Amino acid sequence: MGDRTVTRADLAEAVFRKIGLSRSESAYLVESILEEICTTIARGEAVKISSFGSFLVRAKNERVGRNPKTGEEVPISPRRVAVFKPSNVMKDRILEAHEARGPSEEPALKAAE
Repeated sequence: MGDRTVTRADLAEAVFRKIGLSRSESAYLVESILEEICTTIARGEAVKISSFGSFLVRAKNERVGRNPKTGEEVPISPRRVAVFKPSNVMKDRILEAHEARGPSEEPALKAAE
């Protein structure tokens, strides 16, 4: 898969191919699911998808940041942010896929960690 980003259209196409709904029904289904996730998170509730992960809202406290250009300290106001926490099943699948690629890509990944 590499550096490719999966889009909504890609998800709708996968639903079309695997489930057999029409393309428009597949696109509607993907949009409906994403909209429900967004609406639920916006209310401050968690969305847990078994064997995939959880979408959560975290509160961040006010803190002092620094302008990287000038070094000037700038207050960062408190806010709520959406976060994704992958399940252990998802983590294991990613690890297996990484190990299946072989040692040629490992040094770059270790340097990034």
